[in-house]
Amino acid sequence: MQNILACIDASRYAAPVCDLAAWVARKWELPVELLHVVQRKDAVAERHDLSGAIGLGVKSRLLEELTQLDEAEARLQVERGRVLLAAGEERLRKAGTAEVKILHRHGGIVETILEREAQARVVVIGKRGASHEFAKDHIGSKIERVVRASNRPILIAPLEATAPRAAVLAYDGSSAARHALERCANSPLIKDLPVHLVIAGAADENHARLADEVREQLHGRALTITHKPGVAAEIIAAAVAQTPDAVLVMGAYGHSPLRTLIVGSTTTAVIRLVNAPVLLVR
Repeated sequence: MQNILACIDASRYAAPVCDLAAWVARKWELPVELLHVVQRKDAVAERHDLSGAIGLGVKSRLLEELTQLDEAEARLQVERGRVLLAAGEERLRKAGTAEVKILHRHGGIVETILEREAQARVVVIGKRGASHEFAKDHIGSKIERVVRASNRPILIAPLEATAPRAAVLAYDGSSAARHALERCANSPLIKDLPVHLVIAGAADENHARLADEVREQLHGRALTITHKPGVAAEIIAAAVAQTPDAVLVMGAYGHSPLRTLIVGSTTTAVIRLVNAPVLLVR
């Protein structure tokens, strides 16, 4: 049975992830699988092993103490995860989600999400993880890895999230953008929302054609259009800021990771700049 996969951690993004997951669950009438992963740790890095500089007897006692500390920390992480999942389940049920399955796993966050998404219609995840919560100029590195590797739509939660009342569609005519347009036209999440179309670039025949493609696909839906030259990420972010209670819908990562290292990624830049839910579509 399909579900909504909602991924939470100890960051402040856990609450908006649950709120958006509840919104999606109501729209699609699907259960929510609430996932928390206790990460693996690098044993050597965690111990800061200095055994080469100390005596053999001290080394034995130190390793024993560190083992006990590691075990205590592992128990604490498990208990913390249980508390997080219980609070998330309560929030989901208060928001009207009838069926919630909680899942507590140990392992790699990215690998676990990719495993569990097999039954998911959409993956809901916070913009940053607990360790990067205050890095305002970045998105979480694991978020980018999930988006690049996932075959599912990814709904990225900001720090504050309400049920969207409008959609902003970033459109450039690419394959991923056309999939995003199809979502705007047909998905129960968005098909009843007014759409603000954003096209970045100089006004020419190509961009006029892109606007016509969107008008045709949306079949007369309420549509406003922003068409400006400039940096795409900044234009998209400005349009989202001007559209109250919006969800941004866009294609995900149209270029390879190697090219991104050289010229940057519009997808990453947009997620970083936008303070609204972002639905990334393959």
